Amino acid sequence: MSSAEAGTARVTLSRRSLVRGLSLLLAAAPALAACGNGGIRPLYGATASGAGLQERMAQVDVAPIPGRVGQRIRNDVIFLATGGGQPLPPTHRLEVTIRESVISTLVRIDGESLGQIYAIEASFQLISIPNKKVVFKGTSHARAGFERFQAIYSNVRARDDAENRAARTVADDIKTRVATYLATEA
Repeated sequence: MSSAEAGTARVTLSRRSLVRGLSLLLAAAPALAACGNGGIRPLYGATASGAGLQERMAQVDVAPIPGRVGQRIRNDVIFLATGGGQPLPPTHRLEVTIRESVISTLVRIDGESLGQIYAIEASFQLISIPNKKVVFKGTSHARAGFERFQAIYSNVRARDDAENRAARTVADDIKTRVATYLATEA
């Protein structure tokens, strides 16, 4: 094959790819047009009821959660929901229960663990205050690994850091899922 023929083959292949791409775009046009008609909306725009999502999130009362990690999750959810501002009179109550576990990893032959994974499972339910019914519920999971050291304080600090990272992940997930529900609620 001469170099002129090779150049022609590349142009033909390129045109063929262009035609395929345009035909796929034309085929997808009706689906993309439906997005503008309420199919896909930005999360932090107006909710279905017309109120701003930040305002709706500030109306969620977060019930106390037992334990240090529970308190951390509660504080993070409140901060993420209100942006550090004052909460508004509540229309919903968020109740969260947590289950924690620690898994040993990198276990040496003498039984000593060189690392651990802190795992948390948080079950939550959003309750409408006026009618006292559960309107949304779910479960969130997070894991955070940490190393074990010879010094006791280092082990305590490493576990605390892992707990804080997992709590932040769970809080962010719960806040996003509750916000998604409130954005679509009529």
